Amino acid sequence: MKLKNLMEDEVMYAINKILKDRDDVCTCEKCKLDIAAIVLNNLKPKYVVTEKGSLYARLDTLDYQFDADIVSQIAMAIEKVKDEPRHEKEK
Repeated sequence: MKLKNLMEDEVMYAINKILKDRDDVCTCEKCKLDIAAIVLNNLKPKYVVTEKGSLYARLDTLDYQFDADIVSQIAMAIEKVKDEPRHEKEK
């Protein structure tokens, strides 16, 4: 196993789930990655290097507060990216 921030997987999963129901936000890969970068910079990372560590860290993801923190950070990041997308607009 290599060094892994488990928050990346959790955040990307949540972003994809939330954006699936939003038609007012660009869902291109660039915008999704910008949203993820903003969120991950505002959340505490969860680095692991072993399978056992991965299992222990994933237990934290079952907490309601964990989900609430991710969703609130995603909501703020979506608004920021929606207001100022960095990709070129289609003509």
